[in-house]
Amino acid sequence: MTNILRVVKTRPIIPVINIISTSKFATTDTAKTIQPNTINMSFASYESTQTPSGDMPSPLVIMHGLFGSKANWNSLCKAFHQKTSPQRKIISVDARNHGDSPHSNSHTYLDLAGDVKTLLHQLHIKKAAVLGHSMGGRAMMYFALRHPNLVDKLIVADISPISTSPNFKSVIKIFNAMQKVLMPKNVPMSSARISADLQLSRSINDKGLRAFILTNMVQKSDGSYAWRINIPVLLSNFNEHILSFPKIDGLQFEGPVLFVGGGKSDFIQKTDHSHILRMFPKAEFKIIDGAGHWLHSEKPSEFLKLCTDFLNKKVAAIEKTTISAKQN
Repeated sequence: MTNILRVVKTRPIIPVINIISTSKFATTDTAKTIQPNTINMSFASYESTQTPSGDMPSPLVIMHGLFGSKANWNSLCKAFHQKTSPQRKIISVDARNHGDSPHSNSHTYLDLAGDVKTLLHQLHIKKAAVLGHSMGGRAMMYFALRHPNLVDKLIVADISPISTSPNFKSVIKIFNAMQKVLMPKNVPMSSARISADLQLSRSINDKGLRAFILTNMVQKSDGSYAWRINIPVLLSNFNEHILSFPKIDGLQFEGPVLFVGGGKSDFIQKTDHSHILRMFPKAEFKIIDGAGHWLHSEKPSEFLKLCTDFLNKKVAAIEKTTISAKQN
């Protein structure tokens, strides 16, 4: 029998009750009972149309980094679903103030972790594997530390809860460049992107980074263009709430954890490892040679293999590997 992949995309008009059998929305007050200030994130779900046999593994929930969206992970989500054994349902989200998710005046890691908890509650997910890149990685770390009973496994892509790369601090320069762009009106998207790219190039030399930023450009109903990320709020929250990891007061997540760093990136320092192990005693550290901070897009095959090997590994095997690594 052919295994067909079903992709379901939702926008957070009102909370989702049942995504598998329908794509309808229904009214609920569950978000209010979980944590104040949570939002209902937009997400895409990748799952098989076949009826599963045996116990289903926990789904994998993925959160992107700053300036990103769930769309950046489309190809990897499909590959994760196909390569995990047994196959996992994959859920890729738009973080608040990004993509199709609602804007909010607050953007802290507490907020982001609360949004993930709200999503799991709405989808009746008792436990999930979680993966996050950069800002999304810190959000998922914080979620695992605060709600360890809801997390099966944790994958962190090129970010540390300890030190902060100087390159991360340069994000303010990107925000400022985006705010200076004079958006055209009533022109094709291709022309609008060329105009915006030319303006961004005055401050941002990296053509690939500019192309990534331009994925946030959308056309409004009146024919004008705008950035879909909430630049003012992200900028006002950046130094205090995004740039550094929040205090955790001795919290630990004792489940399996994989940190994947880029060989050309300075976002995870070797000197951080011992401190990370105090928070995540079963953490493993892997490096993808030749990759920078955007390792999942620069080296997708290598990133996919490391993550799927980790996801497919039995917990007992992970514990044995971790103990052996500590002894060595």
